Amino acid sequence: MTRPADPAGNPVRVLIADDQALLRGSLRVLVDAEPGLVATAEAATGTEAVRLARQDPPDVVLMDVRMPGMDGIEATRQICGCPETADVKVLILTMFDLDEYVYAALRAGASGFLLKDTPPGELLAAVRVIAAGDALLAPAVTRRLITEFARRPAPSRPLRGVLDGVTEREREVLTLIACGLSNTEIAERLYLGIATVKTHVSHLLTKLGARDRAQLVIVAYESGLVTAGPA
Repeated sequence: MTRPADPAGNPVRVLIADDQALLRGSLRVLVDAEPGLVATAEAATGTEAVRLARQDPPDVVLMDVRMPGMDGIEATRQICGCPETADVKVLILTMFDLDEYVYAALRAGASGFLLKDTPPGELLAAVRVIAAGDALLAPAVTRRLITEFARRPAPSRPLRGVLDGVTEREREVLTLIACGLSNTEIAERLYLGIATVKTHVSHLLTKLGARDRAQLVIVAYESGLVTAGPA
């Protein structure tokens, strides 16, 4: 399994996957010019991205959605679902700001979703956020994800037992996460300290086997804990 990014010394290792050679080259120059980051390889297809990730696991994959053959969503699913690369974080890059891509990418295990017109500084910051183990789930993305669930019919057979072992307070926190609230907003809503909220979030990630906050949103809806409608 890949080693975690080490802010004290080892650079964050980045695999770039995009079918456009010019964009791959530009991203590589951008990443290599940033202290503490290094581009380890380039992939032109989803299949190649999966192979390279297993061959030399990076810390973060910058993954395009639309690539010939295997697309970025399926490549993300295979990378995040394989024990050998389960620790690899995937940041989806796309020109298409579409709800189905957001949902599919996060459902596949991606830790973040950015448009290709994102300013370079924000992209580099996103790589660091992802490498540190946090989800890049901006409020706008959270709202789109919730909107996507609102358009879908409620699950006829919610996941049974998935919340067994989750305390009542943790369910309250999970519900608010699914409504798009930040840790600070949750702390204010429940009259808790921010450190306490972070502890609850950490427990939820462990108990539910979730990679990050995005996965918690999905679990909240698919378990039936939260249904589409006004927060």
